[in-house]
Amino acid sequence: MPLRLPDRLPAIDILKGENIFVMDETRAHNQEIRPLRIVILNLMPLKITTETDLIRLLSNTPLQMDICFMKLQSHTPKNTPVEHMMMFYKSFEELSSQKFDGMIITGAPIENMDYEAVEYWAEIQAIFNWSRTHVTSTMFLCWGAMAGLYHFYGIPKYPLPKKMFGIFQQQTLNPALPIFRGFDDTFFMPQSRHTEVRKEDILAHKELEIIAESPESGVSIVMARGGREFFITGHLEYAPDTLDREYKRDKGKRDDVDVPVNYYMNNNPAKLPIVTWRAHANLFYSNWINYYVYQETPYNIDEIK
Repeated sequence: MPLRLPDRLPAIDILKGENIFVMDETRAHNQEIRPLRIVILNLMPLKITTETDLIRLLSNTPLQMDICFMKLQSHTPKNTPVEHMMMFYKSFEELSSQKFDGMIITGAPIENMDYEAVEYWAEIQAIFNWSRTHVTSTMFLCWGAMAGLYHFYGIPKYPLPKKMFGIFQQQTLNPALPIFRGFDDTFFMPQSRHTEVRKEDILAHKELEIIAESPESGVSIVMARGGREFFITGHLEYAPDTLDREYKRDKGKRDDVDVPVNYYMNNNPAKLPIVTWRAHANLFYSNWINYYVYQETPYNIDEIK
């Protein structure tokens, strides 16, 4: 939580210059507090696993949040019990009249398909458009990020000659941004994808800012609309064993499955994974909730626009 300091205290400007968040008394007195409403559009097949991964990160903040899960009407998941979906998920139609402080749109295992060939593409487009008028800040992950960049900005995805699979070092390109408060100069991000978006396509759009990238895995985080949208090509939310389970699941079934790089101790799959991204993942999500959701959303949620 922010430090609360007297108005016009000289330390306020000094600390802000050091990227430390402080709040003067006037702002503190004018703040009203209510639970934040976060909606998650979960497109992953193993929905319970993804739910757990995201909630683990969202819970690492003292702010109270109401979490809601959204499902598609145009697609029936095959790997999650119907009872679970009925109990915990609501359709876009049920939620479309409501507003939310934050939204997370996950990836989906359909990245090799053309967007227009995806059975639920029309519904996804409607949800993307809806998020711009009903959500304060939206985070798009992996396929969700590429789909969002394509829908809003026409940015294509390209097939990779080889799956991007492992843990890759990233560099922050604008360390002064609140989303990176507390970050080191470099951080690590899991990647697991067969396609990519390219830097030159993104740079052609002045509305977009690449805020983190890797010499190995390319563009990793793109920001738009002053932080109302974040497009993340990787998976900071992954649990320590996610890539291990994916590697063991696919090994022997396909001929393009390599050992995930920079993941196992001594790059040996017989050994345990080395977790190098968890601290920054927690910090990234906490910064998003605090600076781009909590500090920006109106107290009257109906005023979101």
